[in-house]
Amino acid sequence: MIVAFSVAPSGTGREDGSVHDAVAAAVRVVRESGLPHATSSMFTEIEGEWDEVMDVVKRATEAVLPFGSRVSLVLKADIRPGYTGELSGKLERLERALEETAD
Repeated sequence: MIVAFSVAPSGTGREDGSVHDAVAAAVRVVRESGLPHATSSMFTEIEGEWDEVMDVVKRATEAVLPFGSRVSLVLKADIRPGYTGELSGKLERLERALEETAD
């Protein structure tokens, strides 16, 4: 499965509203997990088996807890049993399709 998630604190008390330090704590958990992952400006994607992915999401969320009075978690999952390498595979198929339609 691939899970795209975004986790951020609220009630941080920061004047500028920035949550980069809390997000860094969450991304550190993801990177240390050893699972395939990618982070963009809005979401982090992680690929693996259900239990291992959800464990990482839970630990990443817990890493954000100390940064505010509450935490917001947005999660989207693509569950496709029997497939691995889809974090990059989906993008490769998209690029091929774009090249084919450009000809």
